[in-house]
Amino acid sequence: MNNEYSKAYTEVLEIINHFSEDEYKKIPKEKIDFFEKNKDKDYYFQINPNADLAEQNISQNANAILVTLFRDYFATDKQKEVLKNLLQQNQEKIEIEKQKKYNPNNIFNNRVYADKLKDPKEELALVEIKDQTWYKKILDFFKSIFKKSK
Repeated sequence: MNNEYSKAYTEVLEIINHFSEDEYKKIPKEKIDFFEKNKDKDYYFQINPNADLAEQNISQNANAILVTLFRDYFATDKQKEVLKNLLQQNQEKIEIEKQKKYNPNNIFNNRVYADKLKDPKEELALVEIKDQTWYKKILDFFKSIFKKSK
């Protein structure tokens, strides 16, 4: 199991253990068993019950799991709609950032990467290659033979 997720499961279990009994029972036993089975047994996590959840130092994965639990088992229809819109807006922002970063139209305009590859000590220039006609090649061949024989 991925170490990050096993730590997140440990964090989620610690948080839901502070739920009221009614709230805790809303989460299916299979989910809790899954978290228990896959948690990181060497990772110690403790929350401050007097602080808000937003102030707790939890991982992004644990946060995502808690959002999913809230959406599936605690949220009203209106809250689900608001959450859906919020998640959709976040996904759109991520897609826009990806589009800006990996835009195929601008990929070759990024001079920073090309400048990093370029060695400032070494300047490269194109060498002009003159294409000789066949009769010029033969003439040069005979000239070279006559020069050697002299």
